[in-house]
Amino acid sequence: MPINRDIRGNDRQREIRVNERIRAREVRLIDENGEMIGVMPPQRALDIARERNLDLVEVSPNAIPPVCKLMDYGRYKYEQAKKENEARKHQKTVTLKEIRLSPRTDEHDVDVKTRKIQEFLAEGDRVRVSVKFRGAEMRHPDIGRKLLDGIAEVLKGSAIIERSPTMEGKMMSMIVSRAPGWEPPKKQASTPASKKHQTTSESTSDTATNPIPTLVPESSEAAGIPNQ
Repeated sequence: MPINRDIRGNDRQREIRVNERIRAREVRLIDENGEMIGVMPPQRALDIARERNLDLVEVSPNAIPPVCKLMDYGRYKYEQAKKENEARKHQKTVTLKEIRLSPRTDEHDVDVKTRKIQEFLAEGDRVRVSVKFRGAEMRHPDIGRKLLDGIAEVLKGSAIIERSPTMEGKMMSMIVSRAPGWEPPKKQASTPASKKHQTTSESTSDTATNPIPTLVPESSEAAGIPNQ
């Protein structure tokens, strides 16, 4: 059902007129199956609705004449509310996460934070990556830009840059989001500890059952060679 708008033509939603609240001189009536009945006074259309134990609902108030439909309005509202609730359940709320660095962040920490960014992207979130400058660091914004550009290069293919690195006060930041079609790599299943223990035990058992012979260097006496 189209959403009724304010008569003045703006986008403000107004209440749907039902039954006696329909004030038009004539209405175009559609039955509950979508079939056209015809144009008639609203009172006649209301009588038909009551004969069928249905409501008369104005679905297109700006048409000439307005279009009304026969329906069970209470049931219609219930089904609409149910659909909206179901849509909200399956709707993923996208949040803006933030990762902060400084011009002095070492390479290892940058790698760790970059992997964290990818984890956020895998969950469907957007990420603000920021570099905070302190004191004399403010004179070298190029260091922060180089840091962010390096992260963007690593994220190429998995992220798109929504906002390029921008200086705001003492912070330089960019915003990234998940690239269309990108799928995070699946984590490999680790070997269970019990299986590892079993493998180790089997190796130990084999060694005990089949001991490795020890090589003893032959002496002249052991070989039976007479001393000269």
